[in-house]
Amino acid sequence: MSKTSNALGDYLRARRELVTPKQAGIPDIGVRRVPGLRREEVAMLAGISADYYLRLERGRDRHPSVQVLESIARVLQLDDDHLAYLLTLVADVPRQRVRRPAKETAPAGALKLLDSLAQPAFIEGRYFDILAANSLAKALSPRLDLGGNQLRDMFLDPAEQALYPEWEGVTECFIANLRQSVGKDVDNPRFIELVGELSLASPYFRRLWARHEVGPQRGTPMRLNHPQVGEMTLNRERLGINGTDGLMLVIYHPDAGSDDAEKLALLASAAFSTNRSQEHPQTGARSTKE
Repeated sequence: MSKTSNALGDYLRARRELVTPKQAGIPDIGVRRVPGLRREEVAMLAGISADYYLRLERGRDRHPSVQVLESIARVLQLDDDHLAYLLTLVADVPRQRVRRPAKETAPAGALKLLDSLAQPAFIEGRYFDILAANSLAKALSPRLDLGGNQLRDMFLDPAEQALYPEWEGVTECFIANLRQSVGKDVDNPRFIELVGELSLASPYFRRLWARHEVGPQRGTPMRLNHPQVGEMTLNRERLGINGTDGLMLVIYHPDAGSDDAEKLALLASAAFSTNRSQEHPQTGARSTKE
C-alpha cells in the first residue's frame, strides 16, 4: 500500500489536530500526547462510534455516508471549500487514469493574448510552473519567466520572498490552492517531484503542507515591494484558459489613476527601454558614430 493510499485518514488526522478542545466546546482533561482533539472526542461530537471513526482514519472504511462526513466536518470546523475537498476523497467514482501530456504547453491563442496585454501577465500550469510571461511580468519579478516555478521561488528564493511583504499569507494561499487543484491526483510525477523537493528543502513548507488546508485562489489585492519603484498594491486575477487541463492566465493590474498605476507605468517604461537596448544593440553603436 502506498503512502498516499489513505488520503481520507491523512486529511481527518491533520484537521483533527488543528481543533482545540476549547474551540470544540469540551473540557480539556488529562495529558494530551498529540495536539488537537482525540479520536474519541471527534466521534462523540459527531454522533458516531469511536470504533467507526477509528476505521475511517485508518482507511478501513472508505465509503462513509455524506451525513457522517458532514457531521465530522462540523466538529472539525471545516468551511465549504474544505468540506467539498473532503467529499472528493471518498467520492464513489472510479478513478480514471488520465493520460496527461508529458509537458504542459500554453495554447497559441493564449500566447497572442499574453503579448497584447499592457499589464504584467503570465501563464501558469497546475503546479505553478511558468509556461509563458510577458516582458512586464518579468520586470515585476525576473523569476516570472519560462521554466520558473512560483512555489519553489516563494519558499526557497530570498529575493522573491522580499518582493512580498505579506509573504507568509501568500504562501499559505498557494499551498491551499495546490492541494485543492490536485485533489486525489497525487500520483502525478510533476506533483511528486515538486512536493518532494520542497519538503526536503523547506521546514516551513512541510509545516504548511501537513495542515491540509484547502482553498481556491480568488482575485485579490497583492502588496509588493519592488526594488526599483518601491511598495505598491496590484490586483491579482487568475483566469482559466479554456480547452486546457487547469492552465491559468494570471494578470496583475493597478487601480486606475492610483499611485500604484504610476509606479507600474514607470516600471513598464524602464522595461521597454531595457528591451529596446537589448534588441538593437548595434543601432546605438551606429548613432554614436554619427
